[in-house]
Parts: sequence; C-alpha cells; structure tokens
Amino acid sequence: MKIAISGAGIAGPTLAFWLHRSGHEVTLIEKAPRLRGGGYMIDFWGVGYAVAERMGILGAVLEAGYPVREIRLLDRRGRKVGGFSADVFRRMTDGHFTSLPRGDLARIAYAAVENRVESIFDDSIRGLDEHASGVRVALAHGVERDFDLVIGTDGLHSSVRTQVFGRQARFEKPLGYRVAAFTVAGYRPRHELVYVSYSVPGRQVARFAMRHDRTMFLFVFRADLVRDAQADNATDCKAQLRDVFADAGWECPRILDEMEAVDELYFDRVSQIRMQAWSKGRVMLLGDAAACVSLLAGEGSGLAMTEAYVLAGELQRARGDYREAYCRCEDRLRPFIAQKQAAAVNFAAAFAPATATGVWIRNFISKLLDFRPLADRFVGRDLRDDFDLPDYDM
Repeated sequence: MKIAISGAGIAGPTLAFWLHRSGHEVTLIEKAPRLRGGGYMIDFWGVGYAVAERMGILGAVLEAGYPVREIRLLDRRGRKVGGFSADVFRRMTDGHFTSLPRGDLARIAYAAVENRVESIFDDSIRGLDEHASGVRVALAHGVERDFDLVIGTDGLHSSVRTQVFGRQARFEKPLGYRVAAFTVAGYRPRHELVYVSYSVPGRQVARFAMRHDRTMFLFVFRADLVRDAQADNATDCKAQLRDVFADAGWECPRILDEMEAVDELYFDRVSQIRMQAWSKGRVMLLGDAAACVSLLAGEGSGLAMTEAYVLAGELQRARGDYREAYCRCEDRLRPFIAQKQAAAVNFAAAFAPATATGVWIRNFISKLLDFRPLADRFVGRDLRDDFDLPDYDM
C-alpha cells in the first residue's frame, strides 16, 4: 500500500522502517525544514529497547547514549541533599538501559530509512479527504497526493488529529507543569555522567554534561507560576523562564544568562493525550499524537517505537486489512499505554514538589533508593514493562 506518515520524529521513522520492510510504499512528511534536533535527555529501556535491537540500530543508540552513574540532588549552596546511583535502573532492566538526547534517537531512527523511503521536509498536511479507495492528502505547499492510509505521528500538537478527530482541547489533559530544555557550550562546572538537579517549591532545574563540552539544561515548573500564559516564540519562552527562575538561587542566574544566546529552545506544556479511539476510517494516530504519556513518564520515545512496530506487524498479519489491523493494534497496546499514563500522573509531583516540605520528603526518599527493597517499591513497578512484544514476520 501507499502510506503517508505525518511526522519524522521517532514514531514516524520507526513505522516507516517496518512498513518499508513489509513491502509498502512509504512517504514521510515533516513540517520542519530538516530533522529536528535538541530536546531533552531521555532514558531508554524496556520494549522500545527491544524494538531498537530488532531494527539493528541498538549499537548506534548505545554509542550515542551516556552510562549515567548518579542522580544527584543539590541545595541552594550546591551541597548534596539527595540522590541515588543509576545502577538502580540498570539492575531493574537487566542492563538494558541508557540515556541519550531525544534528538539523537530521532536521528538514528531516521538514518535507518533515509534514502529508502520518500521524505518531504518543510511541508505539512493541511487537508484530508477520505474516499472509497483511499485518502486524498493536500499538502500546505499546494500539492495533492493519493494514499491508501495516513498515519499521524506528529506529536502532542498533532495536526492530523485536529483535522480528523477535532480540537486538541478535547483530548489534552494538562498535568499542571511546563518544561523547557536547551544546550550550551563551555558551561562550568561539569559533573561527568552525573544528572545534577536542584529544586525549590514548584520549580526544578537540572543539568547534564554532554560530549564536546556541551551541557543540557532541563527546567520543570508548575504552570500556575506563570503570569503570562502566552509563549509563542523563543523570546516569550525565555521571558517566562526568567520570571519563574530568576530568584530560585543556586546556579540559576548564570544558567539564565547562558540561555540568552541560545537559538534552539524546547518549551511546552506537560500534558497527556487521551482518546476513546486512535483511528477513524483510513487514518490512525500513533505515539504522542494518540496517547502522549508526557515526558514525566520517562519512556515516551520507547513507547512510540513499540506502537510503530506493533502497527506495522498487525498490518502484515491482517494482509492489508487496515480496519482489522488498526483494531488489533489498539486492543493490544491500549491497556499498556494506560498503565504508563497513570504512572506518570502519580510521579509528576516528584519533579517539582509544591512545598518545601514536599521537596525535603522527595530528597529524603531518593537517598533510600540505593536500598534494594525500597527501590523495588518506589521505582521497580514503573520500570518494568508489562507487555509481551509480539514476534511479527517482518
């Protein structure tokens, strides 16, 4: 079949890989003028790790990844007040764990299909007209194409979802936080392979030292701390971060000064997408477009790769009967994704506790995670994937 995929992040290229391998003719359509980089550090484990291995890209993922040694929580004076060894994660995942920038994982996934499938950058789907034998796709730059199926993998703010299912507000469930991330060169101090985090009530800023003398910063803060809800451009986003973190202490003044020279800044709401159905007619949604778990779940990229693999596999098993494939894909994945969404909601408050007491309790508990029984109780359940990855003939 001829299949259009909207979005060349992580789910899109992964789906393109498996569809191409199954003999389909695939077109990737990406709004950005080039492959998106940047973003934030992600932890990569579980079923997504297994999908990457089946794709033959796990070596590249591990090469790009960082074997983080420690999560270290600091106070205003830079003193350690909490944290634990990252060996907790490796033990609970049988060593199948790494951390890497989200943009690097997207680059590796795309490299697996580059020059194998058609890719259209700097364009987007502005119209979808389903008919008896396919879907007429109108692109923003004026071209119209016919496809058998259209898959939306275009993220939290999915244009395909809006056009086919309705306004985003119907499906978006804000978790009450905002997040920002950027990377700078030459920042000091550096703590190699240590994820350093600092919190005050309602706010957290973290840094991680990367290769080539770069440092990535991640901000998480309560949405109600922002006076102006608008953040339509980099200038507005930077202004919000200054308003929220200017008086936070620690290294925040220096970090905010470094931010001013940054051109590429990730900034978004922390939300989930919850829908009663992921497909309508010949159109289906995957990844964050269908069921965003939010970055607080820590596994969104791996889940997106898993969903892509399962959809391609079910299309293969259904011999092209997309209705059956869509239904079986959703039935297989929905309970698993719902479990991850629930875990993310429960864990959200640990990122930016609302009170000083909450920050103290979070820090205290973190120090206990090097004790195996407590780690199993507080972390183990969320790290274990209660999902049997099917073995499709692809």
